Amino acid sequence: MNNDMPPPPPGHAKKKRDVVSTHSVFGAPCWVSLTSRDLQATEDFYSAVLGWRWRSVRLGDHFRIALADGVPVAGIAAVAAMWQMAVAWTPYFAVQNADEAVARARERGGTPAVGPLSFPPGRAALIADRDGAVFGIWEGELVSNWETWRRAAPTFIRLHTRNAFDSAIFYGEVLGWASDKQGCCEVEYEGGEVVLRSRGDAVARIDSGAVEAAPDPSVRPHWQVHFAVADVGECARAAEKHGGSVLEEQELEAILRDPDGAQFTVTARPLLP
Repeated sequence: MNNDMPPPPPGHAKKKRDVVSTHSVFGAPCWVSLTSRDLQATEDFYSAVLGWRWRSVRLGDHFRIALADGVPVAGIAAVAAMWQMAVAWTPYFAVQNADEAVARARERGGTPAVGPLSFPPGRAALIADRDGAVFGIWEGELVSNWETWRRAAPTFIRLHTRNAFDSAIFYGEVLGWASDKQGCCEVEYEGGEVVLRSRGDAVARIDSGAVEAAPDPSVRPHWQVHFAVADVGECARAAEKHGGSVLEEQELEAILRDPDGAQFTVTARPLLP
């Protein structure tokens, strides 16, 4: 395994009927992954804050799959210190061809950081968009029972950037949004944001602040990972109690930081209207 790559979406569904691949579902977010420094500390924190349970994976002792109510929700890799990687949450998008997606990103001003690399049963790469926001791509089989994961909507991602429309064009061209291919994602404009829909469900949003405002050069473009929870306040208190911090808190949403410094958002169910 290349030592610059966080874990891609896990694959190898146990039953053939459970297998969904990026050849039939593409352009949409398909997984989120966290790089951390200490596996046990990470497990303890997210178990306390989000109620997650854990499952080992064949990638090795530094990797785990997080389960929410029995549904795989995220990947954890305790390799940040060992591999000199940033501690951060990273979303992955499904693509039909990883090489083509990386080439399209490069042609449009993005920066391929790692890969594509083979992780049977698929291939993965990390890319920074034109403004520096990092995301992953995945070609191959999706996590077992992926449809259950999608319907449960345990996660949601939002890109905070300087120009939502410019970013939407970049991602649309790289990931095949709003194309004429069957199964592609649709892009809409709602309430001052760009909204990505897959099979009718809103799966990601892109925002750049107030409508018609000039791009803010102080904004550090990044993908923010949201987790749906029953009680935002309870999660915020648990984060503080277990070594994390609360960066911003409202009634229905809070931005939290884990003890390693990775930021994530908890949002009250339902995550989206």
